[in-house]
Amino acid sequence: MISNRLLFSLGLYFSLSIHLFGQEKPSSFADQWEFVGVAVEEPGYTIWGSSPILDEDGKTHLFVARWPGNTVEPGWRTHSEIAHYVSDSPEGPFVFSEIAVKGDIEGLGIKSMDDQKAFAPHNPAIHKVGGQYALFYIMNDGIEKHPSNQYICLSVSESLYGPWKKVGEDGVILKPSENENYWTHNASNGVNNPAFLQHPNGGFFLYFKSEKAKMGLAVAEKLEGPYVQLPFPVSANDRNIEDGYAFIYDGNFALLTTDNHGILEEGGGLLWKSKDGIHFDSYEKGFHRINDYTSVDMNQVAVHYGSKNRPYAKFERPQVLLIDGKPKYLYVAGGTHIYGGPFTVSYVLKNKNTEK
Repeated sequence: MISNRLLFSLGLYFSLSIHLFGQEKPSSFADQWEFVGVAVEEPGYTIWGSSPILDEDGKTHLFVARWPGNTVEPGWRTHSEIAHYVSDSPEGPFVFSEIAVKGDIEGLGIKSMDDQKAFAPHNPAIHKVGGQYALFYIMNDGIEKHPSNQYICLSVSESLYGPWKKVGEDGVILKPSENENYWTHNASNGVNNPAFLQHPNGGFFLYFKSEKAKMGLAVAEKLEGPYVQLPFPVSANDRNIEDGYAFIYDGNFALLTTDNHGILEEGGGLLWKSKDGIHFDSYEKGFHRINDYTSVDMNQVAVHYGSKNRPYAKFERPQVLLIDGKPKYLYVAGGTHIYGGPFTVSYVLKNKNTEK
């Protein structure tokens, strides 16, 4: 016969087991986001990446890649510019302020494409470093050799409203390696899509995408460089990823990227984690498809980039707004206007987990 004491002990055990092991698993990074709406919409322009930053007065600034027209190709390669938008709230509405960087690295007035020496500043990433602001972006030197001739540039300013001054002689801080043993040597897509991180112990990490859509790393002691490339990629992906955003998260180095071809879910995102910032071989879902965050009628969306037969809408170019070191807002581009508008827009999501 089982004693009352033993029955009590068994009941306590099962009660604790349910409490400890029956709880739902912690949500992924992707589950923390909820859809807010459109961040930037500019009639007459294709809108792409929107990189956020707060100023001392609490205003939110977005640095946005845009170009005239309603098609992504080939405008981003030839006519992109970086525009500055401002709002009193991270959720908008955002109002155009000025053009931060034009498609001319020499800073001359442009009357025709023939006047340009460098084309299409694109995919901006804005950061504050010390008492100044650093604006990273990509450019290229002509459509004929694109995309292998892409490279990364940096301009700095004491104010988010400019003027923006290129570092060095021409603003260029990273190009494919001339060392034939380095993985970026003769890369078919150059080096592009900068993701910048101030290392907690000093110095600067500049992540970028290159050959076979893997992420690489260049390191510098000073903001303006020189940036020294590692000879190997730092991400362990065997399928294409894009558009990394670098930050510190839960004691790890983190890269938030797209998941273009279904490492976890095609059309979603990945949060890559690393203890040293050099080896990114673990990941979780970083964000879901648009359709998982808000109701989307795929028969009504306007597709400006990507397959019109795709059964979902896709986020691109994720950029995170950190507040007090925590990821609070997520800004993303999209090749589709989910409300059927004639031009692309960028979208904003907010973190519903106030403790993260």
